[in-house]
Amino acid sequence: MASLVAYDDSDSESEADPARSEDAAGQRGDTSGMSRPSGMGFASSAVVMTKEGAQHTGNTPGIDPGRQRLPLARLWRSDTGSCPSQRLQWPSKEPDATFPTSDPPRPSLWVSRAPVGHVPLAAACRKPLEPAGDALRPSYDQSKLESTTGNAGSCQRKRREDCVLPYIPKRLRQLQALTPAAGGGKDAEPPGSPAGCAPAPLCVTPTVSEFIQPYLNSQYRETMVPKKVLFHLRGHRGPVNSIQWCPVFCKSHMLLSASMDKTFKVWNAVDSGHCLQTYSVHSEAVRAARWSPCGRRILSGGFDFALHLTDLETGTQVFSGQSDFRVTTLKFHPKDHNVFLCGGFSSEIKAWDMRTGKVVKSYKATIQQTLDILFLQEGSEFLSSTDASTRDSADRTIIAWDFRTAAKISNQIFHERYTCPSLALHPREPVFLAQTNGNYLALFSSVWPYRMSRRRRYEGHKVEGYAVGCECSPCGDLLVTGSADGRVLMFSFRTASRACTLQGHTQACLGTTYHPVLPSVLGTCSWGGDIKIWH
Repeated sequence: MASLVAYDDSDSESEADPARSEDAAGQRGDTSGMSRPSGMGFASSAVVMTKEGAQHTGNTPGIDPGRQRLPLARLWRSDTGSCPSQRLQWPSKEPDATFPTSDPPRPSLWVSRAPVGHVPLAAACRKPLEPAGDALRPSYDQSKLESTTGNAGSCQRKRREDCVLPYIPKRLRQLQALTPAAGGGKDAEPPGSPAGCAPAPLCVTPTVSEFIQPYLNSQYRETMVPKKVLFHLRGHRGPVNSIQWCPVFCKSHMLLSASMDKTFKVWNAVDSGHCLQTYSVHSEAVRAARWSPCGRRILSGGFDFALHLTDLETGTQVFSGQSDFRVTTLKFHPKDHNVFLCGGFSSEIKAWDMRTGKVVKSYKATIQQTLDILFLQEGSEFLSSTDASTRDSADRTIIAWDFRTAAKISNQIFHERYTCPSLALHPREPVFLAQTNGNYLALFSSVWPYRMSRRRRYEGHKVEGYAVGCECSPCGDLLVTGSADGRVLMFSFRTASRACTLQGHTQACLGTTYHPVLPSVLGTCSWGGDIKIWH
């Protein structure tokens, strides 16, 4: 007796008579046109068609229970969307390649192999044809694999429907954010290295810029008021806190910028206006970055409590330290270039020695934050601007320190109730400037007792709580400052009159700096993340 239903009984398959396959082949044409009723299921009372045409049900009492075979397979499953079992289907002449009904799930960053249930098109096309005799008895392992594959595919579809996305590491997210958009152009810059990795070396041409070469041997450089924008540098994705030209005159075509987007960049701001290199050695905002006096290294500090000294020629970090507070200002000692001062959200200012990598001295005051640091008298004294202010006076707003003994020289310098976010030293006169939140620049003597000038006051701009910087021109005739409304204002140092006003940026202008060699070349940066070079 031959049955149309194939069972997973290895003994019955091996002992079947030769006429069994011939009878099955003869019945193939009779049953090929039989239609499948939709929704009909057979369980315990499944009908078995025999060779003689008789019908036996699964509950027939005449069948011996000891010789009863495995229960019959169900033609259709109860769940919707499922297909009949492949055991009850007559094989077609060409096997149908099965493809996933929906798009394959998105590959995970942590899994390198293909998802379960994904069948490549080339593999499906190369699938060999099975003989007709072998097609009548599909393998149990194949059906089991298909059921496992279906379960895995349903689980993946359910996971995708629940909107469970793969986790992307923070380092990869930073790399994707720093990758410039396709199209490049003038504002495109090389991508920065991930946080914690060594930046790529900076290729600096040994020749001096042709624009700087004629001015290297001149002794006096008269500064004129700039009138037009030479370059508009875009590349930072956050506010630019400060900018600084390279202090070495033959390399002064390079401009350093520190930004709140966790990077600092080096630009060729004289010849091409392109970004030379982007450095991503910090995991938080970079609040301060300074050129070393030799012009080959950059010292940076930020809100991640980290201090890094990066060598531009090798791309390695020569020095790395961990501060106890968020860093907001850094200054190299004018004589000993291996020592620098570090200030920030703390009551202390610390002096670091890069040769030992340790703190060599601390300067403590009853304050909460240090805003800026300025060296005086060739490094024997320095000033610190703090956030300390009271209702009647600004005691300890500006403090003078002795660098060697860490003693306070004076803390009664500025007596008005405004904080000073930035300080600047005059290149020729023994005076310094203090940017105040009272929307004016105050002038002080740089020698004890550090008296403030009552006759000269430079006003007309707005500070409004921003860390707006100020600076003097190399000749000392002009003063420049930014403004909270985006303007750039220049004043005459002698008369305190306004010399020029530039409509620089759409957001607050934070940093302004004159070129040390080229006359009337000015750089400005803004809270909007752009930098402009004026000429």
